[in-house]
Order: sequence, then C-alpha cells, then structure tokens
Amino acid sequence: MILGLLKADITEIQVDAIVNAANTSLLGGGGVDGAIHRKGGKAILEECIQIRNKQGGCKTGEAVITTAGNLPSKYVIHTVGPVWNGDKDEKSKLLANCYQNSLNLAVENGIKTIAFPNISTGIYHFPKDKAAQIAVKAVKDFQRIAEIEKILFVCFDDENYQIYKEILGIENK
Repeated sequence: MILGLLKADITEIQVDAIVNAANTSLLGGGGVDGAIHRKGGKAILEECIQIRNKQGGCKTGEAVITTAGNLPSKYVIHTVGPVWNGDKDEKSKLLANCYQNSLNLAVENGIKTIAFPNISTGIYHFPKDKAAQIAVKAVKDFQRIAEIEKILFVCFDDENYQIYKEILGIENK
C-alpha cells in the first residue's frame, strides 16, 4: 500500500474514489462538499437524494457511496465528520470512524485507489493537527489495508499540507 500526500484540489484527482467531507443531509454544502457537488454535477445529488430517501441521510462517522458524475474519479464516498466543540474522546472516535468506514466501503466496492480531504477541519473547526494525527492513525490501523493499493491525503491549503508532511515524515525537496 502506498500512502501519499498532495497539495491539490481533490475534485481533480484521478483515483478510483475521492472522499467527500459531507453533511448529514448529503445535499451539498460549503467547502469540499460544495466543490464536489458543483463539479460532479446532478448525478451525485440524485444518488444522494435516493440514499437520503432510503435511510434518512448519513450519520456522523458513517459513510455512503455514489457515482462521481463528471469528476475524474469513479466514485465519491461521502462521510460526515464531527463538529468540534471541545476535546472529547467521542469526537476523535467519530472522526476515526469516517476514515475506517470510508475504507470499508472502498474495499467492499473493489476500490484500489482513494483520496481523502482534511475531514472536519473547515467549518466544523476540528483542530487541524489533531485531525491529521487521527486520519493517519485510522488509515494505518485499517484491518484490510492490504486490499487497497494507494491512499492519498489531499490538502487544499498550505497549513494542512505542512501538518501532514510532518506526521508522514516527508522531507522537503
């Protein structure tokens, strides 16, 4: 398994699946969620509506999968990160669940390459350094990691990119 890091726009990454930091309604929002829905087109929204009608949205820490519509990936895995309101073990566990449940869906759907954004670090205010540590640990601890060929952490901003570089031990070149 290759664990990689990119500073890029996740909507432009060519992998089997990108992960969306969604909200519970699955109907799009701000940040990466809004960008994925805008660039991916109505096919993503239509499938999200079907999922919502079937199960009532997506709970925090859970994940669902849809087509990627007009995006270069094949699928979008939507996961709902926790809103940070203080250092509680519950919030850390829910964030780790986002990564674990997304990876479970990836394996179940034969996905070999996947890209994650920085879940919950935008409008949900999860501290970026803590979120990155949880993300890397959750991915490395995933039981079926051997079934996935490549996992990318995709950072949109310099701050997250530098945090992940340090955690992953990537040297400046």
